[in-house]
Amino acid sequence: MPFDPAFVDDCPYGPGGMLMDELLRVDVDASLVVARMPTFDDLPLTREQRAHPVRHPRHVSGGLMVHMTGMIAFVHAYYVLGLRHADGWIGYGGRIHGARFKARAPPGEPMELECRAKETRKTDKSVLARYDFTFTQAGTVVYEGDQTALWQKVEA
Repeated sequence: MPFDPAFVDDCPYGPGGMLMDELLRVDVDASLVVARMPTFDDLPLTREQRAHPVRHPRHVSGGLMVHMTGMIAFVHAYYVLGLRHADGWIGYGGRIHGARFKARAPPGEPMELECRAKETRKTDKSVLARYDFTFTQAGTVVYEGDQTALWQKVEA
């Protein structure tokens, strides 16, 4: 299903930075979200690649995949934790415990971005969350990550 317009309006990035077009799954009990990310030649960083069909084929950049961990974590914060940017909540990555690029992701088939919080600590003004990320393309795992982010409520 498409993202709720309220989510899109609340996102701290516009469509050119959000880069997801469908919310595929929300499981609050499992602390899990899955979204779809189209892949195409004009993605940020991908469009700047000096691609060569053998030595450096065009692909979704690893740096962009790390950015997408933040975007799918924002989906988790919104749909599972109930944190709203409009209410003063913002999150930042704190630590990448592990990042594994398991396969090249060529433009074409969309990727499915899965984010599961395996640990959260909450106060009135902050949430510390540790996430597992799995990104797949056409059934192939292309990225796995283990990261911690801090969500804070900032008073205006």
